[in-house]
Parts: sequence; structure tokens; C-alpha cells
Amino acid sequence: MQDINMIRNVAIIGHGHCGKSSLVEAMLYTSGKIKRLGKVDEGTSTMDFDEEEIQRNLSINSSFHNYTWKKHTVFLIDTPGDDNFLNDSYQATQIADSAVFIVGAVLGVKGQTIKFANFIADKKLPHLLFINKMDRERADFKKTIEEIKSLLPINPVILHMPIGAEEGFKGIVDIATKSAYLFDDDTGIKKIAIPEDLVDEVAEYHEKLMETVAETDDDLIEKFLENGELTEDEIRFGLRTGVAQGSIAPVCLGSALLNKGTLSLLDTINNLLPSPAERPTLVGTHPVTGEIEERKPFANEHFSAMVFKTMADPYAGRLTIFRVYSGALSGDTFYNASKKVAERFGQLYLMEGKEQRAVDMAGPGMIVAVAKLKETTTGDTICDAAHPIVYSPPQSFTPVISFAVHAKQGEEEKLFSALTRILDEDLTLRLTRDQLTGEVLLSGMGQVHLEVLGARIKRKFGVDMELTLPKIAYKETIKGKARVQGKHKKQSGGRGQFGDCTIEIMALPHGSGFVFEDKIVGGVIPQQYRPAVEKGIIEAMEKGVLAGYPVVDLKVELVDGSYHTVDSSEMAFKVAGSLAFKKGAQEAGLVLLEPYAKITIRVDKEHVGEVMGDLNSRRGKVMGMDTDAKNEIIIAQVPLAEVQRYATDLTAMTGGLGSFTMEVSHYEEVPAHIAEKVIAASEQQQ
Repeated sequence: MQDINMIRNVAIIGHGHCGKSSLVEAMLYTSGKIKRLGKVDEGTSTMDFDEEEIQRNLSINSSFHNYTWKKHTVFLIDTPGDDNFLNDSYQATQIADSAVFIVGAVLGVKGQTIKFANFIADKKLPHLLFINKMDRERADFKKTIEEIKSLLPINPVILHMPIGAEEGFKGIVDIATKSAYLFDDDTGIKKIAIPEDLVDEVAEYHEKLMETVAETDDDLIEKFLENGELTEDEIRFGLRTGVAQGSIAPVCLGSALLNKGTLSLLDTINNLLPSPAERPTLVGTHPVTGEIEERKPFANEHFSAMVFKTMADPYAGRLTIFRVYSGALSGDTFYNASKKVAERFGQLYLMEGKEQRAVDMAGPGMIVAVAKLKETTTGDTICDAAHPIVYSPPQSFTPVISFAVHAKQGEEEKLFSALTRILDEDLTLRLTRDQLTGEVLLSGMGQVHLEVLGARIKRKFGVDMELTLPKIAYKETIKGKARVQGKHKKQSGGRGQFGDCTIEIMALPHGSGFVFEDKIVGGVIPQQYRPAVEKGIIEAMEKGVLAGYPVVDLKVELVDGSYHTVDSSEMAFKVAGSLAFKKGAQEAGLVLLEPYAKITIRVDKEHVGEVMGDLNSRRGKVMGMDTDAKNEIIIAQVPLAEVQRYATDLTAMTGGLGSFTMEVSHYEEVPAHIAEKVIAASEQQQ
């Protein structure tokens, strides 16, 4: 097994289309891991290999690879940058030891950039910054750095600065060593003297670099104050210390597509990012006693690992992917401490894009996969059976948008079987049944997320999935009080039908449900028929009177009636109860109720006014405002009918900066002009 100090575990993070997959391609090519430099736009990149990824030109899933560079083995997680697939990126920041955080030199800091930077800052994850697309028109290194300083919870320290810009971008200056390099060929660099027009700027950046790294260590501060200088070794030590603390982010730069700057990035990853052994001690609990357990991230510790992803492979079947935290795994069994079962496995694999490479052993920092496990699922801790431990599983985002899901007639079973299998892979999907509307709802992170899922199901399982906006679970209720008679009389030769009841119907407060009270005196309706009256009323309530929606929150008193000794029956009184209820509900004043959602929105100050105005236009009521370290928090109640596509709308409104959670909270009366439309639509469907 390789020396753990020579291992790196790195997530590649950044907003959509900033060049993450292209950078990984360049890193793999420069290190000699792959022989040909593929391109995302041409569908030939190593990491975007899924058909949907190629078609849409974006990463949908995290993908994995590794390379060896100057005796260091680096495990890479290439993450998606689109909001619809944000969960994979979030989980990568919880699993990886470090990150390369990419910002495009043209577009600079976007809404998603801020989200990703917050993930990194919240975890205090050691990271480098890579300013990409330096060769593009309007690429602006200094402006990008200023945006990072002012908008992100990240402290950039310039390690590399560009020689030339846009089409003239031709090299970099290493600020720590005050060395300049020109890009020589597709992987090489050539050392040159620092261009004269950059000498003063390099000196200024070097001074700032020394000041920044001196602050990471008390001894360095003393040396810097005494001598006014730090040696190259001292600068590197300070950089490593600051990176490990998550307090500074050394800035590298280049053009991933042209493979410029990659060589320097590979060296910087080796030199500055921490090995698993330099990460904090891991804390979990004993699965039986609940006591705190610790594991140091060393190869000679007891084995422990976290399953953080499950995916279907067309050849290997279901792949379970885990990151090893401590010890080493070999052999053919491990203990699943979360499920408290031992599990046998076949071959261990290293994930290399769409390929898998068999290995005999896995140690700390490694990301490996096994196929066709029966018990183990995402979030489980696997470990040594003699020394069990359970870690807190990586957190997942909750779904933000729901659609009713349908299959072609006769293919429902096939569709829901496919969905059940995919739910194991993607923890941000939910499949539920709405008890009020009877629809099956599929919930996810956005409309594109669910559309991509539909395309995958079509391709893998050969079944079409149709998505429609869910029906709104309206209800009906009454506002007043009425006393009515319901009479069912039918003579058609032979035995007839006769049921006669008088009821008083009255409104109850919201949420009270249905109350039935038998107030018959003197046996005007025999005891055996009275429950049938209640049954008829309940059935009529379920079918609705106004627009076919269930009627709620009322009390019915059975107060009078009459019967026929021969023609009366339970069925006759059931019909009489139903007729009385429908008549009484109309006389008591029927109204339509709609579900309201409690929605908690987190947004930056700049967009608060726009979001509030939008809520008002949706008939929303702002119930309160709060603030945290990063965002303004708006708490509102909004009709559910007005926010069915809110995930898409909020992203568009805030440039990806806004996020929200939503839950159905209560029902309120629908305004008359909207109720008329709902009732008319309901009548058309019947």
C-alpha cells in the first residue's frame, strides 16, 4: 500500500460551465493517465460519459478518476455545477479531504459560485482556487480576484499570476519562487526571466503573499517582522498551514481547454493540499452502546468507510461507492455497522470515468466501488466487525419541486419498478402518494432533474415516464347553518323504497373534521336506520357538492324523520341522508378551500425586494423576516397553486442565489373570482 502522505483526495467544484470536467481531462492527460485530450463540447471527455450528459453538455452525476503525479496518487471527484444536480457537489465537499474551486475568468462570480463557496467555507475544507478560461475574450484576472474577495467567504492569496491575457495568454509567474514560465507545448513549460513590465507587480504580490502566510503561524510572524522576508520553504510551510486550516486559498490559473496551467496545478495539489493523514480525527458512535468512537485517518487503524453514492452500471450492475477513512479493506467481507449485518463482496474497483479497474486493497483517501451488494445503501458506514463505528451520513438536500408521474396504460408496474431502483441512487428524489388526489408524486431538485430522470428510465428500462403538474387538493366547507329534509321515496310495484330524515348542518372551525350527532327522540327513525343516514352523508361529503372536492369541518345533527314499516331500508335512508346533506350544504353556503404552503426563502439582500413583490403577486402573505450570517430569511404563506414551479422561478429571479423549503401548512378560502375558475375547470373534467 502506498504511503498515505503521498495520497490526495480532491473534489473539483464550481458553477455550471466553468470548465470542471475540462480541467479534470487536462489533469488526467498531463499526468499521463489518459493518452488523448477529450473535449466536453464534442462528447469525448473522460468524465462526462453518460448519454444525457453528452446530449445536454453538462455534468449530471459526480464521476471519479485518479492519476499519479511525481509519486503522489490523487483521487478526483468531478462534480456537477447545475442547481438541479447540486446534491452530488454538496456531498463531495463532505467526503473529500480538499477541493479545487474553479471560477471562470470571463463570467467571474455567479450565484452558484456563492453557493459552492459556502459549502466549502461551512466545512472549512482545504482548497485551491483555479481561475479558468484565461485565454478567452474579456478574461480579466484582477477583476475576478476582486469579485472573489468581495463576494465569497474565501480568502484568495495569489500564488500564480498570468503572463499575457485573452489570446495573448502565454505563461504564468510563480509568486512564491518569483519564477516565470512560458507554455511550451500541450503539456510543457519553459522557464524564462520575469517580463520587465511585470517585475514591480510580482514584487508587490510576493510581499502580500509573505504577509498572508506569516499570519498562519506564530513563528513565521516573528521571523517576518524581524527579517522582513521569508524563505521559499517558510512560504510553502505557511501556505500548507493556511490551506489545512481552510483560512487561505492559493490562486492558480490557466485554460483547461487548451491545457495551459495544468502542470503547475498538479504540482500545487501535491505541495499544498493535505493528505488523509493530515485531516482531523474522525468521530462516530458505537452502533450498540452509542458511545463516542474515534478513528485516526491512518492505514494502521481499524478499517472504516462511508458509502456516499450508489449507481447503476450497465455491465457491473448496482455499484456501491465508498470513501475509505481509516485502515485498509481487503478480502471479501466487511461489516455494515449502520444495518448491523456482515456483507460479502466480490471485486474491489477503482472508478476511472466509465471504466472500473480492479484492485486488491483500499486504504485511507481512496474512493472505491463494489458491485451487487444486497444490504448496503447510501449513507451506511462499513467497517471492521470487531471494532464497529457509525459515522453521521452525508446530508442531502430536500426536494423542491413535485410532479404527478404517469406511465402509458399497462406499463405502470414497469415504471414504478424502475423508479424504485433509481431512488437508491439519488437521495434527492421522493416518490409519494397524495392521499387526497390519489396521484403518485415524484419530487426532485428541479424540472430538469426530473426530465433527465425520465430520459434515463426510457433508455435503461424502456418505459416512458410522463410528468404533469399535480392536482391541487382543494376542499369544500360551509360558512353558515341550515335545517333541511331529505326524502327518498320510490314505488315501482312490489316493495318500494322509503327514507325520510331531517338534519341540521352547521360550520365548525377549520381543522375540526366531521361530527355527527343523533338527536332522534321517540323512534321516528328506528335505531337500525340511523347509521345509514350518517353513512350516506359521509359518502356525499367525500364526493363533494360544489366542485367534486371533499367537504370538511362541519357538524350534522339528525333531528327528525319518518319511516315506512315495509318500504324503509338502510339503503333508502343512506340515499335520504345524502340528499339532505347536498341540499343543506348548498343552503348553508358552500365555499372552496385551498392548501397554503409555509415557505421559508433564503436570499441575499439585493434580491429581497424582488422576492417580496413576487410573493405578493402570488397572493402570498409575508409572516416574518429574519437574517443569518449569509442571507435574509423570508417566511411566508402562499397558496400552493401559485408555487408549483417556484424552484425554477426563484432561480431565475435571483440568479441561482435563492433557496427555499416548503411544507403544506393549512387551508384557507379561495377568493371568489379564482373559485369560479376552479369550479368551471372541475365541471369540464367531469
